[in-house]
Amino acid sequence: MKNITLSIDEKVIKAGREYARRHNISFNALVRRLIEQEVLSKSAQWLEDTFALMDTLTISPRHESWTREELYRV
Repeated sequence: MKNITLSIDEKVIKAGREYARRHNISFNALVRRLIEQEVLSKSAQWLEDTFALMDTLTISPRHESWTREELYRV
């Protein structure tokens, strides 16, 4: 993976870091995800993004849960 340097307004950085903190991801991961969403094929990426978000959820044990394999069976 390559490192790059970006110039971003301090207010945007502060808001981005806060957003990332609330969503339990790093600011770097947030920026990477946003760029990927804009440049990769939307039709191929949306399902993986959805599963990645689902993986971050904390669900009470009283709820039924499924495996990825079960969710793919349609």
